[in-house]
Amino acid sequence: MFWYAVSADAGRAGERVSAGAGVTTPAMVVEALSRELPGDRLVVDPDVLAAMSHDEAEWAPAGKAVAGVRARSEAEVQHVVRSCAGLGVPVVPRGAGTGLSGGANAVSGCVVLDLSRMDQVLEIDPDNLVCVVQPGAVNNDVKAAVAEHGLWYPPDPASAPWSTIGGNVATNAGGLCCLKYGVTRDYVLGLRAVVGGPVAYGDVVRLGRRTTKGVAGLDMVGLFVGSEGTLGVVTEVTLRLRPAPAGIPRTIVGAFGDLVASGEAVAQITRRGLTPAVLELLDRFCLQAVEDWKHLGIGTDATALLLARVDTPGNSGAAEADAIAAAMADVGAMWVEQSTDDIEAEALFEARRLAYPALERLGPVLTEDICVPRSKVPAMLAQIGAIAARNDVHIATIAHAGDGNLHPLIITPAGDAAARIAAQAAFEQLLDAAIALDGTVTGEHGVGILKRDGMRRELDPGSLALQTAVRRTLDPLQIFNPGKG
Repeated sequence: MFWYAVSADAGRAGERVSAGAGVTTPAMVVEALSRELPGDRLVVDPDVLAAMSHDEAEWAPAGKAVAGVRARSEAEVQHVVRSCAGLGVPVVPRGAGTGLSGGANAVSGCVVLDLSRMDQVLEIDPDNLVCVVQPGAVNNDVKAAVAEHGLWYPPDPASAPWSTIGGNVATNAGGLCCLKYGVTRDYVLGLRAVVGGPVAYGDVVRLGRRTTKGVAGLDMVGLFVGSEGTLGVVTEVTLRLRPAPAGIPRTIVGAFGDLVASGEAVAQITRRGLTPAVLELLDRFCLQAVEDWKHLGIGTDATALLLARVDTPGNSGAAEADAIAAAMADVGAMWVEQSTDDIEAEALFEARRLAYPALERLGPVLTEDICVPRSKVPAMLAQIGAIAARNDVHIATIAHAGDGNLHPLIITPAGDAAARIAAQAAFEQLLDAAIALDGTVTGEHGVGILKRDGMRRELDPGSLALQTAVRRTLDPLQIFNPGKG
């Protein structure tokens, strides 16, 4: 039989590094999977399988899977992992496929394990502010379910209407509210996962707890969150909840004639000790793309807009909103406005959520996900402009500006090979610029395939060695999503 072992120094995803004496054929894989799976779970149709074999990162390569499985239970996941371990076949878990780094892309010869049909909210416990969900539960569906109990699940990536909790866990997703309320890792109390290595492949382990505090043993939950499916397959997640926000939120909008000036406003807001629930940035190109597509009636005269939201109730919230508006004005905003009109505010935040798909309509988009210290947002915005000019590429910018997480979006004409090469050069230069500013190559999208080289430039060699050792200990066959991260 053969087996794949993609090491920290391996090349492209799906590269076969070592092979045994025998050969495992696709028919053997399908036969093994079929033994304990209902017929509708197995996918072998080439077109359907191809659609299951990649996420939304159109620049990330994808290999050719030998089969797909649409699991509906933990027992079915166990069977898939046991079968693949026995044959030495990689397992690539996926949720809704909304990722932007290639983390759910197939590697050649793998089985794609689709968890999107394991989508139930299993329990809501209002007394203890927790809920238990399956990995395929959609983020917004979880929010809606807990809202019926007066509760709130804060992490809200722009893909929340479609992305799954399992995918959010895999990448430690953030979103618009993470500045004040934290990211996915801050809300995962426990999980169940199908693993291998120290236990038999296909065994289930329960990690974490339901209590708000607990230090018994190492933080294995924290290790799994953000691991992009490389340590095992998550089959259940216990989430921390919060009471639903009270009061009417206030929205503050600042318009700037210069992108770097908008970054100075972010730094000024931080310097003054202000923490809005949301602080987002959109440049003119993003606003125009959304307006041309959806006709929301948003003006696009400014070079950049900062959108802040304050959810503190009463007079304290009003004072906080005034202070944020003053910070924007003090660094030279063209104008600043405040509003408690939900419809008006929602149009602006809808523009933020729609920015990426609006830009995709214009041509292939290479998406960045860099994060820098908040005080260095102006410097990073300046670097974005310089890198765009140096490589003669167009870079649109959206950002969770309040926590320094910027998404420069490199847009290229379809079919232009020279532009594609220039975009890839700019992509790597943006990573290096973020690292030089004490930042990171990924704030929330994950390493996947696109950021592997950048991650190696960012992390200390000793840290990389520790990570490799952990992965090889927990997955000695290296079948869990090899070649990612």
